[in-house]
Amino acid sequence: MATMSFVGRLLFVSVFVLSAYQEFSEFGSDGGPAAKALAPKFNVLSKHVATHIGFELPHVEMKHLILGAIVLKGLGSLLFVFGSTLGALLLLIHQAVASPVLYDFYNYDVDKKEFVQLFFKFSQNLALLGALLFFIGMKNSMPRRSSSSSSKKKGPKAKAN
Repeated sequence: MATMSFVGRLLFVSVFVLSAYQEFSEFGSDGGPAAKALAPKFNVLSKHVATHIGFELPHVEMKHLILGAIVLKGLGSLLFVFGSTLGALLLLIHQAVASPVLYDFYNYDVDKKEFVQLFFKFSQNLALLGALLFFIGMKNSMPRRSSSSSSKKKGPKAKAN
């Protein structure tokens, strides 16, 4: 069962590892194509936040956001493969922050082709988010094994006369 669980976690994080690898290999000095694709979406988000909440988001270099995403996905994946809740939390943070920004279907009319494509990708990311929440919930609901099983050994029985 432990082997199957490990293989399942390995297959699960392959999405994040491949994405982080692609972004890293294309990074360059300006953040690569990922930064170029993120810039207009982040600007729209900044305008929405400023308009509806009245809070100005600080200016952030897109290459720093992409670098942060690479680190979250890479480190989170590595920890998650070995069953760490911290790894799942890092991937959860990435999914919760990146999904609504990258897959901004809400900025398009329902009739548009972009709406369908972005909504489909957003719903796939929601499924990954749900799987991470399930993992964290299961990990926290299982009773912990005591590592000091040798300290619970019974001593020799006293002889009865």
